[in-house]
Amino acid sequence: MPHITVQHFPKELDAGRRAALVAAVTEAVTTAFEVEEGAVSIALEPVAPDDWQDQVYAPRIVGRADLLVKSPAY
Repeated sequence: MPHITVQHFPKELDAGRRAALVAAVTEAVTTAFEVEEGAVSIALEPVAPDDWQDQVYAPRIVGRADLLVKSPAY
């Protein structure tokens, strides 16, 4: 615990950018939840723009609004 899934439009991240993202998310999560780095897992899940509405926005943002801690501005 905890596990983070980042759903995003497809984008290739080079090794440096990917490492920076993982380090930043890991740091934020370990600090907030007061857990060791080894307790954190992170998944990157690309979602095609044409599928965003049905796969992410409707079920995960609108459908689970009670769990959102930051809403999108779109």
